Amino acid sequence: MHNSKFQFFSLAELSVSFLHKAPVMAERFVSEEDELFELSFPRYLSDLFWPRTPMYDADDDDDDEDEEEFVFNIDQSLLVDPRRVLFEKMIGEGSYSIVYKGFYESKPVAVKLIQPSNALAVSREHKERFQREVTLLSRMKHDNILMFVGASVEPTMMIITELMMGDTLQKYLWSIRPGRLDPKLSISFALDISRAMEYLHANGIIHRDLKPSNLLLTEDKTQIKLADFGLAREEVMDDMTCEAGTYRWMAPELFSRDPIPHGVKKHYDHKVDVYSFSIVLWELLTNKVPFKGRDNIAIAYAASKNQRPSLENLSEEMVSLLQCCWAEDPNVRPEFKEITATLSNYLQSFYPTISIPPKLVENEDPEVGMSEDSLAIGNVIDKMSEKSKKRRSSLPSFLKCFADCFRN
Repeated sequence: MHNSKFQFFSLAELSVSFLHKAPVMAERFVSEEDELFELSFPRYLSDLFWPRTPMYDADDDDDDEDEEEFVFNIDQSLLVDPRRVLFEKMIGEGSYSIVYKGFYESKPVAVKLIQPSNALAVSREHKERFQREVTLLSRMKHDNILMFVGASVEPTMMIITELMMGDTLQKYLWSIRPGRLDPKLSISFALDISRAMEYLHANGIIHRDLKPSNLLLTEDKTQIKLADFGLAREEVMDDMTCEAGTYRWMAPELFSRDPIPHGVKKHYDHKVDVYSFSIVLWELLTNKVPFKGRDNIAIAYAASKNQRPSLENLSEEMVSLLQCCWAEDPNVRPEFKEITATLSNYLQSFYPTISIPPKLVENEDPEVGMSEDSLAIGNVIDKMSEKSKKRRSSLPSFLKCFADCFRN
């Protein structure tokens, strides 16, 4: 039985309020922190500075084509009966969806409803984005990726996932400002993110919208899981339309000084995620807003001019890692496999190895010569030296890519 002090709603009961709420939400893009409701897809800029990013999916048809009827191609095993879903309260909202806390088969879940509530009124673009998110998320099986539960197409498009009670990383960072995270916790969170991204890239998936609002915390605030695969796609060798995430976290290769014709494709690869990760890592270490006070045009211009957030008061190891990850040249940026190894070694440096002193044994033979004593002492010194070397080897050993950064 659910707690009687909460009021639960069926999908049908939510429909009317959903339709009334959608136009209002579309206007709420930013908060006083300039980051809460930033869109997960770029808007067109003035002729001063343009993103290589139409508000379209990579596979959308041209504008002048009439939209043909979209037929969902989702495995039936992934679909659930929406009548078995109960909604308790809204816990988040975005540019084209609302997230509710709810229950499915008596278990707490998160339910993302796509606007508007009537699936027939949803644009082809959003239908394709929804289908891609369901397909990709259902394939992901990793401790640091949000677990997929099910989806529904009619009467409303919705995605059901596990419920993360710790809210988003973004809101958590806001809650402790102007303070910072404990250094060990910030590196641990970064390691969670890196492992999730390493898994994605190993499976040929680019996320393209890595940012704190798409990272969810467990209730005890000790683990992070990656969410929101609406802009994710399989990486291809050919050029891709430069649909990407949010300006503050977008890689510089996704911008251009000249207007890009609608639908034109450019070449980029999974290294755009590495750049986004570097900005998230910087936020974990500093708990500051990247490019604070700048609008989207200024952020795009700064990124393209190789301007980056300040590295003041950060450790030498993290400075090296950040400089490589947000390098202007994508080829210089490390793979997430290397980032994971580096962060693991760095995290170990917070927990120094406890050495056990050698056991001293009294010499029972008084006639043992001096040369034997010297030999015994020499053996002890050798053993202690070996232990010291092992302790030193546990300290961060930074990768070749970091040296490349400084040479370049």
